[in-house]
Amino acid sequence: MKEKIHPDYHEITVVMTDGTSFTTRSTYGQKGESLRLDIDPKTHPAWTGQHRLVDRGGQVAKFNKRFQNFALAKKK
Repeated sequence: MKEKIHPDYHEITVVMTDGTSFTTRSTYGQKGESLRLDIDPKTHPAWTGQHRLVDRGGQVAKFNKRFQNFALAKKK
């Protein structure tokens, strides 16, 4: 194996969104640094099952306006 081409593998502290932390080994940052998570399995809807609809830039409203008469036209 070639020398000096692989990243340093060291211990870091991972801090979850609720403040809990654990130590793991990673190539992230420097030895002893902390990695603060913005999203983790305890809070992200993909893992919690608590999905919510977020309308960014009015995309949902735009969709609803565009297709509001679609169901009515189909029934006639």
